[in-house]
Amino acid sequence: MISRPGLAPAMHDDPKNGRWTMGNFRAASLGWIASAVLCLALASPSLEGIAAEVATLPSAPDMALGGDDDRPTTAWKDFCRRLPAECAVDLAEPAVITLTPETWALIKRVNLKVNQTIEPITDRAHWGVNDRWDLPDDGKGDCEDIQLLKRKLLSEAGLPRRAMRMTVVIDKRDAGHAVLTVRTDKGDLILDNETDKVLTWDRTGYEFVKREGSDGPAWVALGGEGSPIVVASRSATRKKPTERRP
Repeated sequence: MISRPGLAPAMHDDPKNGRWTMGNFRAASLGWIASAVLCLALASPSLEGIAAEVATLPSAPDMALGGDDDRPTTAWKDFCRRLPAECAVDLAEPAVITLTPETWALIKRVNLKVNQTIEPITDRAHWGVNDRWDLPDDGKGDCEDIQLLKRKLLSEAGLPRRAMRMTVVIDKRDAGHAVLTVRTDKGDLILDNETDKVLTWDRTGYEFVKREGSDGPAWVALGGEGSPIVVASRSATRKKPTERRP
């Protein structure tokens, strides 16, 4: 969800007495979740079939740049104040990655495993606010939290963070939504918690509004007509894949 709420201050470790505070509890929780997901994601199937799949992937056209709203959301700015490393752009990294069979397999597996692992919940139910961006270190989160975890895991697995951009869209129900755009030589791929499929951006049915820029903290507009004040993810009502499959 994206909105402009007043957020409670983040809690930190207490260096004086070494107590198990919210800060190190959250770090340990996120580490456990990340390790579990990555272990599953890296156990990819044979790359022979994956290579054939990559070879037949259609290339997507470039996203159209330009529009009225290239402002980062208030909740994003707050997230970056709390976790600046998650928002940093390293210009030494490539802005576009080569989609090898290994990379394609990793992207698909991380997308699937995070969707299966994180329990969907709205920010209102989770935090008592309309919009908060955070890493889902307690195993719960809404659309932007889930995509942020995917990016963190993919970055830790070796993909350049600069090529993975948080993106605001209008979904098929005319609601605000957040997805992760992975920029590749095959076109921009979309990681989403509304589907376990990794699709090129032009096959999602979404209206693309804006995303993080690749050259610094500024965002770029993507030509969408309406930019939501709140990205209210209805995906919080979506059952996890393991629950909806017989």
